[in-house]
Amino acid sequence: MPEIRANPLKLNRLQCKTLVLLQTLADLPRYATQGPEEGETMIASMPPAHGDHFHLGPWIVLARDATGLANRSVFAALTRRGLVRDAGGRTVLTAAGKDYETGVAGSILHGGDHD
Repeated sequence: MPEIRANPLKLNRLQCKTLVLLQTLADLPRYATQGPEEGETMIASMPPAHGDHFHLGPWIVLARDATGLANRSVFAALTRRGLVRDAGGRTVLTAAGKDYETGVAGSILHGGDHD
């Protein structure tokens, strides 16, 4: 079986970070629900920030690594590549987006002691 190459669509660093956060949110029932189409996940909410960071399940994410979540250009790029889509103002992570390997998860998801 061929090895999966990280970031085959050549997303920039901010796009990769944002996609990792959406993938992580999609795995947490507190923040996501099943999407309208097969294999999709709708991001229902975001965790509250605590100063310069927020908790995402068992992970701690620095606010500086999450700036793409409020950047329309990042979402436009992810949408053009079929990784996310808009559903009435809500972000939907597509099946392709859920499976996309960015190669940056380890650098922005820091171990935490609670969620």
